[in-house]
Amino acid sequence: MYPSAGRLVILDADGTTIDAFSAIERTFAYHGMAIGDLARFQKRRHLFKYLGGLKEFPANLKRQLGKQRRRQLIATLTEVYRDEARLFPGISELVSALIAAEGIHVGVVTRNITLEPAETLRQLFRRHGIDTDAMDFLVSVPLGETKTPHFRAVREGLGINPARAYVCGDEHRDYLAAIATGMHPFIVSYGFEDHGRLTQKFGVPEEVISRTPFELSARLRHTLDLAGGSGLER
Repeated sequence: MYPSAGRLVILDADGTTIDAFSAIERTFAYHGMAIGDLARFQKRRHLFKYLGGLKEFPANLKRQLGKQRRRQLIATLTEVYRDEARLFPGISELVSALIAAEGIHVGVVTRNITLEPAETLRQLFRRHGIDTDAMDFLVSVPLGETKTPHFRAVREGLGINPARAYVCGDEHRDYLAAIATGMHPFIVSYGFEDHGRLTQKFGVPEEVISRTPFELSARLRHTLDLAGGSGLER
């Protein structure tokens, strides 16, 4: 029924593998803006995350009026991602293990908003010792599109049974897209949406949520029979 007996891991970038909040916070600071702390950032609606939240919203809105100001902000964010942004602790080791593992297809599907996101991620991952060319795919989803058709296209393109496919993300939309395509969700609560928002507002099951990058790594390694998957959390 399925051409491949392999397994598939689809990774999200911002908030799951990459510490996007720190990069965005630094970008806003370069432009004289404050984005607030992580706890408040995680509770905002999507629009407010990039405008700094309700408390900082009026001052930030003034500074972002006009296309030129927005272009400057995104250009700075791109530079920060390429030169300064970091993967979460333990993620580079996890990604390297997934790439090296036989029979596991791994790559990134992201809605990253930097300029030329594929090149941005190539430079960021390279600073952490990871060659994105060694991944099986790197898909940049246009703003306004859902990830669902892209998840499905990746899986179907590789001919993998959805029961042997896993999606890692940090927002309820990642969970819904995984479910919609028949794949198993691994959701984290240290990214753009916190644990309470995921479980109480959107009904994401506690059982699929990892609270730390180390827990995500342990869960994935255990699922895929990779070393370090004993369930140890930090």
